[in-house]
Amino acid sequence: MDANGFNQWLAQYGAAWQNRDPQAAVRLFTADASYQETPFDIPMQGSQEIREYWEDVPRFQEDISFQWEVYCMTGGRGIAHWQAEFIRRSTGERVRLDGILAADFDAQGLCRSFREWWHRQE
Repeated sequence: MDANGFNQWLAQYGAAWQNRDPQAAVRLFTADASYQETPFDIPMQGSQEIREYWEDVPRFQEDISFQWEVYCMTGGRGIAHWQAEFIRRSTGERVRLDGILAADFDAQGLCRSFREWWHRQE
């Protein structure tokens, strides 16, 4: 994986989120991937737990936007700054997120470890 490949992966990640498509999101990860939403959360493990997490997106979020900037890609690990906005379906309130993510990739370009740190503004 190089910086261009990481950009393409992030574009697919963003499209899965914006399209509220859990299956598309799961396809970006290895079957045994770990996914840690915040540093103090217990990482989700494997496709089933990642799918369950992403299945909440269509229920709770709409009008989603996602942007990113790759900071570095080296030795199979990518680091990026990202920003997202969405409407919380239950309240109609706009939510803004700003974060950093670190992703480790296998030789096929699938993510095997995903960790993020983010802040929310509502």
